[in-house]
Amino acid sequence: MSLKLLMLTVILGAGPDAWPTFLGQGASPVQADSIPLKWSPSENIAWSTKLPGKGQSSPVIWGDLVFVTAIDGSMKERCLVSALRLSDGTVAWTHTAKAQQTVRANYFQSRSAPTPAVDESAVYAFFETGNVLAVSHRGDVLWERKLTEDYGPFESTIGLASSPLLTDDCVVFLIDHEGPSYLLALDRQTGKTRWKTDRDSRVSYASPALVPVGDAKHIVCSSAGSIDGYDPASGTLLWSYSENIGGNRAATPLPLGNGRFVIAASPGMHNENESEARKSNGVMAIRREGDEFVASVLWRTEEAMPAFNSPLVHQGLAYWVNRVGVVFCFDATTGEKHYAKRIKQGCWATPVGIGDRIYIFGKDGLTTVLKSGPEYELLTENQLWDPEKAGAESLARQRASGGDSVGHREHGTPGTKSPAELNDKRPGKPTESDSAKSDKPAAQDTPQSPRTGGRPPTTPEEEKKLREQGDNRFADPVQYGVALVNGSLVIRTGEVVYCVRNKAATP
Repeated sequence: MSLKLLMLTVILGAGPDAWPTFLGQGASPVQADSIPLKWSPSENIAWSTKLPGKGQSSPVIWGDLVFVTAIDGSMKERCLVSALRLSDGTVAWTHTAKAQQTVRANYFQSRSAPTPAVDESAVYAFFETGNVLAVSHRGDVLWERKLTEDYGPFESTIGLASSPLLTDDCVVFLIDHEGPSYLLALDRQTGKTRWKTDRDSRVSYASPALVPVGDAKHIVCSSAGSIDGYDPASGTLLWSYSENIGGNRAATPLPLGNGRFVIAASPGMHNENESEARKSNGVMAIRREGDEFVASVLWRTEEAMPAFNSPLVHQGLAYWVNRVGVVFCFDATTGEKHYAKRIKQGCWATPVGIGDRIYIFGKDGLTTVLKSGPEYELLTENQLWDPEKAGAESLARQRASGGDSVGHREHGTPGTKSPAELNDKRPGKPTESDSAKSDKPAAQDTPQSPRTGGRPPTTPEEEKKLREQGDNRFADPVQYGVALVNGSLVIRTGEVVYCVRNKAATP
């Protein structure tokens, strides 16, 4: 089964092809040769559809429908759920809901970042406004909840981005924010609360995962200082681990075998979490001792730290992609490092492994395809859009601020290194020879700007000025997320959904 080590695979029998949740947890098997190796704006793009509103969530797929969410309005007044036909990209329907909690829309907070979940009956959409919707495949609202009305307003400077998780009969939401935080299970059929477990307040946008442990399953939450396991039936906390854990505010703890899962942590936008994040990347395991469950770290890496993406485990190997585009490959069982090689772009979307390929979806539209295995081998590079045509508004902002047509100047100029990078002698830092072997080094994804002399903003006044001037670090187009089923690879940017498909293929 080609995606077995990428996600928790649930065999769907004779049902339709599906990629039902964030990062494909529960996806149906995909034949590797049905997904194109190469594409470009003029090759193997079956369709592209512009969405109403903007969003950073990933698409999900059930049969011939692709479901996506978006937010609209300067104060995020409208929450949108759309269904596109996988066959041709036409919009089957769009449902609009009034936002429960409004906040100014900008590139520094999540914009419809939670990815929806879908099953045979409905698509379940969660928004950072507090709205939860269950909508039938035909576009009819089955039930609706307003979490901010039921449990209090969300208090977050970064917005919420945690995606819902499907268990046997519930949809589960991790609500971690600066106010009262909690884990919540709603009945899929009725939307009524099955259970609610309070958590410590924390700033995080990480998503939960369902990890098999023996004959049972645990809801595992890796979020801002701890990793916790819960009983899916009752919400009871089964175990918690917080030793040398920090900076784990984005990555999802994807399972890789019975009781084992990968964890990851980011150094943060200003490297504020670097010291603790270096200790929070690796593989953990859960074992039962008598009536209790015990969590332990099997191995750690202090070299590899992602940005907003999660690590990938495929065919017994674990892959990290850091924010400057260095790909680290480890043995998933032992932690032995096989290589660290730099590609041209870092990524925010989590890579996908299928067959003998690793697809890495670069933030600025370049997808790098590597051959899976312990040896680094570049197969191809695929540019999804023409940077001179796509995202004209973003391109104008880039040029106005001194950026080039592909990268953002405040991220650094492709092919050059910042003084900080040149002087960085930390152990495990990829060497110049490593970078040179994989073409031009990628840009540093840190908040530099000509407006502050090429350095990160250091005062609240500078940060405020950047926000007011529309700093474009998060400007579209960006490859935010993907979904794939047999014959089709669906990629979502802020406003456009693309379908990559072999020209002769039909869904």
